[in-house]
Amino acid sequence: MTIEIPQYGLKAYALLFSKHGTHKEFRQSELDWIVSVSMKKKIFSLLLRSGWIKKQPSGAYLCANPSDAIKGLLEFRVPEIMKTAEKDYAFTRLSAVEIWSDFSYVQRGFEKSPYFIKVLQKDLKYWKEFFNKNEIPNYVESGATIGEYVVLIPVGRLSFEEKSGFKVEHLKETMQYAKSNEIYAYASEYMDNKYGASE
Repeated sequence: MTIEIPQYGLKAYALLFSKHGTHKEFRQSELDWIVSVSMKKKIFSLLLRSGWIKKQPSGAYLCANPSDAIKGLLEFRVPEIMKTAEKDYAFTRLSAVEIWSDFSYVQRGFEKSPYFIKVLQKDLKYWKEFFNKNEIPNYVESGATIGEYVVLIPVGRLSFEEKSGFKVEHLKETMQYAKSNEIYAYASEYMDNKYGASE
C-alpha cells in the first residue's frame, strides 16, 4: 500500500530510484549534501510511512518498485481504516447496499471508489481529522475525486446495525433505497431473496 506524497517527497523518491533502482540499498546519508538534517529526516519519514521506500534489517533502505507504488495509490483502504474508528457511524446509500447485498452489488472501481457514511453532526470534526490523518479524501454531503474517497453525511441522530464487521444503516432503509433506482435492481432482488421482501 502506498499513499499520495507531496512533490518534495516524490522528487526525493525519483532521485533515490534513479540512482539505486529497487535492488541497491542506500542510507539517509544519501541526502546529506542536498538538504538539511531536519528535512532529510522528514523526507525519509514520509517515504517510509507512505510506502515508497522500505527499511531493511541492515538499517538501510530500498525503493519500492515505481509500478507497485503507483498502483498502490488506488488500493482500497477505507474498510480497514474504519475498524480503528472510535466514534459511531453508519454506512449508508450505495455503501449500505453493497454491505447488505453481500457485495453482489459493488459500486467501486480503481477509477472511482466512493463511501457514503452517516456520522453525528457533533462528531464531524473528529471524522474530518480521522480521514485526513489517514490521507483519505473526504467531503461533507457531496464531492468526488479519482480513486477512493468518503462522503460524510452529518445527522442529528444515528441508528445502525452491525453487518460483516461494519456499522451500517438498517436493512429496511437500505432495501427502500435499493428499490428507488432500477440500477440497483440486482442488489434489491438479492436482498429480497435473502431477507424477505420489504414492506
